Amino acid sequence: MVRVELKHVTRKYQAATEVSEEDAKRPALDDVNMVIEDGSIVSIVGPSGCGKSTLLKTIAGLEYADSGQILYNQVDVTQIEPGQRGVGMVFQDYALYPTMKGKGNLHYYFEVHQRTEAEMEQRTREIAQIMGVGFDLLIGQKTDTLSGGEQQRVAIGRCIVRDPYVFLMDEPISNLDAKLRERTRIEIKKMLRKFKVTTVYVTHDQQEAIFMGDRIAVMRKGKVEQYGTFDDLYFTPANLFVATFIGTPPMSVMPVVVAGGRLMIEQSGWTLPAEIAAALSGRSQVRLGMRAEGWNIDTPDGIPMEVRYIERIPTEQAAFAHGTLGGVSVTVIIPLDHPDVPTLRVIPKWDQAYFFDATAETALRTPGVPELF
Repeated sequence: MVRVELKHVTRKYQAATEVSEEDAKRPALDDVNMVIEDGSIVSIVGPSGCGKSTLLKTIAGLEYADSGQILYNQVDVTQIEPGQRGVGMVFQDYALYPTMKGKGNLHYYFEVHQRTEAEMEQRTREIAQIMGVGFDLLIGQKTDTLSGGEQQRVAIGRCIVRDPYVFLMDEPISNLDAKLRERTRIEIKKMLRKFKVTTVYVTHDQQEAIFMGDRIAVMRKGKVEQYGTFDDLYFTPANLFVATFIGTPPMSVMPVVVAGGRLMIEQSGWTLPAEIAAALSGRSQVRLGMRAEGWNIDTPDGIPMEVRYIERIPTEQAAFAHGTLGGVSVTVIIPLDHPDVPTLRVIPKWDQAYFFDATAETALRTPGVPELF
């Protein structure tokens, strides 16, 4: 079992000629600091090109950091070759040997390391039991005859058979259709819980990141913008980028003016609670962030929101009203049976309101993680 620690890890690339001057100067990994506790699952999420896969490869040793340290159980492995780090990797394209059957893919590691036939067979039987119903049939077939989901099961089995210190998964189920992807990620999560192996899971899908990870790292332009639990990221985002990246539907963000204890949007406004007015004292312009569930509707002191359309979701027993408020797109949760209306009068639930600097992305005030009990 391994605790992985990254200290000030930086990785630079020779920039392509077609990128902007700003991007050419930007490292692929920029002073990354992170602790991945022993046996935990950490999801890495962010937009394309943010450095997710580079971070994974650097932990694995497939790429080397230009500066900083990578520690496994306080042992510096920064310059150690990947084969000596004891990692198991699962890739997006599975990377199976097509000329071998599934069993051959599992055995290959033992053959290269000159293990005995008895050891290979015993370990393969153990993995087949762990991987569940039908896996022993899969490993008896050529991998190019298997479906995407079946190939992924074999790829995961090949990773597990090595008994690695760390699992590294790079968008392992992104090639599967939606239904199979949902089922497969449940199976992966169950297996990881069973093994209690330290795992880094890279994905572009925030819902997948939330489901898989005990903690989540949100990346942008080579930096880790915030690292914490889903509740940390959702209720106490470090900045506007994290706040708008995490959550479905995305947070609505509106430029507002603070004046005389009121929050003004164009010519309309709401009276601020004294606590919030004091927190924003000295600021005339801020940005208000509101999640869909953070509004009171149909209130006399609300501001009219123009409704463009209503999206009803019976399985969630709710509906989303999509519209505009002060020229900004806003989404509000309403009861499933709420009638179609051209406008809604809305006011923030102030204990669920987020405030950000008017020009920077700095969070000025966030609701904090709610107490459940």
